[in-house]
Amino acid sequence: MIVITGGAGFIGSNLVAALEARGGESLVVSDWLGTGEKWRNLGKRELLAIVPPEELFDYLESRRGDIETVFHMGAVSATTETDADLIVRTNLTLSQRLWSWCAESRVRLIYASSAATYGDGTAGFEDDWTSAALAKLAPLNAYGWSKHLFDRWVARQIERGYPTPPQWAGLKFFNVYGPNEYHKADQRSVVAQIATHIIGGGRATLFRSHHPDYADGGQLRDFVSVDDVVAVMMWLYDTPKRSGIFNLGTGKARSFLDLANVVFAAIGKAPDIHFVDTPDNIRTNYQYFTEARMDRLREAGCPVAPTSLEDGVTAYVQNYLTQADRYR
Repeated sequence: MIVITGGAGFIGSNLVAALEARGGESLVVSDWLGTGEKWRNLGKRELLAIVPPEELFDYLESRRGDIETVFHMGAVSATTETDADLIVRTNLTLSQRLWSWCAESRVRLIYASSAATYGDGTAGFEDDWTSAALAKLAPLNAYGWSKHLFDRWVARQIERGYPTPPQWAGLKFFNVYGPNEYHKADQRSVVAQIATHIIGGGRATLFRSHHPDYADGGQLRDFVSVDDVVAVMMWLYDTPKRSGIFNLGTGKARSFLDLANVVFAAIGKAPDIHFVDTPDNIRTNYQYFTEARMDRLREAGCPVAPTSLEDGVTAYVQNYLTQADRYR
């Protein structure tokens, strides 16, 4: 049995689809579905159960001995969320409890960290998970800080020789795009937001640069396909001797202008791009550059080759965003 927290969300539901395609495993999702269309992310899946997060630990206890692996994708993931108490309860405290349960129950744990832990990138993007290296990072928002707190807590558990799950891995996701992200509204990838405007007859809107080293639209991100993200998690699932905290991007930063042009090409329209000021409430914490160092994952033996921005975005736009059925 495999438990996927946040399994109705964007990355979680894509992972559920890949696990189901493998066959032979009972899949349990822990998530809230709400009153919108989020349930459609799981609409094509066969599941053993959907467990509300507040009932998760009771469920785990009731099935102790049956559960082999927990994929912990559940989190308050909005970088604009300001309720720090909610973020800490969800992203830190629950994660600590889940780690302890998996260690005690001898259950493997693969969890979602974030590139937001790197802050403005001045300390680099090296996924060195020693306590000394992690202490140098300075996240820019409460979401990134909460993910960083858990990574630091994990590092201390390892360094002090405390009990751990038989396999554990934290993945620092960079800018992920792909199907089943539609419920995220303003937190959807820029790919989905731009494509929606273009398909509706509008134009693309990008932020102006407020940094002298970057032109408008020249802000750089490591954009990674959710298919690559899932492929790495499946490799970890198949490689139980590999543990650690790893970056998960492509290793190649690209500009938002590059991304917008790829979306226009995928839809078959000439580029029409409008620039607006970056909102004041995020301007001071805005990241102008992210790029994953992927050496550690490669050295661990991961064979997943990164999908290019052109190939990944084109596939997403043409196979999902322009189709009547956009769901995986």
